[in-house]
Amino acid sequence: MTAFRRLVALIVVVWVAAGCTHPAGTVSGPPSPGVSSGSGRTRAPTPPPSPGVPSGSGQTRLPTPPASPGRIDKVLIIAEENHGYDQIIGSARAPYLNRLAGAYGAATHMDAGYPAACPSLAAYILMTSGTTAGICDDKPPKDHPLTGDNLFRQVAAAGREWRNYAESAPGRCARNDGAGGRYLVRHVPAAYYLDERQDCARWVVPLGTPDGGALHDDVTAGQLPAFGFITPDACNDMHGAPGCPGTPTADGDRWLQAWLPQILGGPDYRAGRLVIVITWDEGTNRTNHIPTLVIAPTAGHVVSAQPYTHCSTLRTVEEVLRLPLLGCAAGAASMVPAFLS
Repeated sequence: MTAFRRLVALIVVVWVAAGCTHPAGTVSGPPSPGVSSGSGRTRAPTPPPSPGVPSGSGQTRLPTPPASPGRIDKVLIIAEENHGYDQIIGSARAPYLNRLAGAYGAATHMDAGYPAACPSLAAYILMTSGTTAGICDDKPPKDHPLTGDNLFRQVAAAGREWRNYAESAPGRCARNDGAGGRYLVRHVPAAYYLDERQDCARWVVPLGTPDGGALHDDVTAGQLPAFGFITPDACNDMHGAPGCPGTPTADGDRWLQAWLPQILGGPDYRAGRLVIVITWDEGTNRTNHIPTLVIAPTAGHVVSAQPYTHCSTLRTVEEVLRLPLLGCAAGAASMVPAFLS
C-alpha cells in the first residue's frame, strides 16, 4: 500500500471511531424532563425566561437566576391573604402569580397548619414563633402582648437586622388599624412581640411604593435585612377593604407584578444571596390548603409535593439564617432540600 493510501485509510478509521462512540460517562441528548427525587421535588430542564423587562405584549418577562448563585443568607416573606390553593393556581385573575409558580418553585401540598376556623392572626404568629400562642381571633397587640421567643428576636440576637415592611402603615410600629381599613395590624406580626418593642420602633416601617420608600430603597441599594416580612395593605394582599379598586385576587396579582421585577433585579437577588417566599396566611373556612411559591436562584421550574405548613416556612427561614429551631419548626419538613439545594 502506498503512503498516500495508508494515510487515507487511517483518516477513515479515526473518523468512524469518533462518529460512532461517546466518551465514557456521557449521554447523547438532554435528560428526560420532570425527574422526581425522594424529596418530592420535580425539576423541568429548561431555564426561567429572560431578564425582567417589559415585553411587546405588555407583560413583564421574569428575570433569570444568577449564573453562579452565592450562599443564600437573606429571606423575604410576602404574606398574602385568605385564598386557597385552587383559588390562585390556575386562576385567570392571577396570571403573574401563575407565571412565577411555573418559572420558580411551587409547593403543591402546603397547609397553613392551624385550624381553618381560626382567622388570620394565628398564622402570622405561627410562622414567626412556632406556636399560635393559643390565639384564635384577630385582636390587636394590646390584647395579645406576646413575650415568648420569636424569629425577630433571634435575628437581632444574632447581630443581624430584620424589617417588617407594612404598606399603608400610618407610622413606625403602628399597633392599631388605620388608613381607612387598608392597614391591618393583625397582618404585622412584629408589632405583637413585647420584647421587640424597641426594635419595632425602628424596624416596623411603612413600606412605600415601587418608586420610593423603605422597601424600594433597601432593594435598590442591595441592603435588604437578613429577614424581611412584607405586609401588603388590605387592598393588595387579596384580603380586600372598602375603596379597593378591583377584585382582591387581581389587585394582589398586579401589586406583585409591580414589585417582584424590582426585587429580582436588585443587587441582593442578583448576587444569589436572597430567597423570596410568597405564601398565604390561610385558605378558606373549610380548608387551609394554600399556595406557596419559593423564588430563589436554585429554584428554576421546581415543584414539590412534600407536605409543608407554616412551621416549615419558619424552619426554612431559620435554616437559611442559621438560627435555632423554634417550637413546631423542629418537627416540620424543611423546604431547603426541595428548593434551596
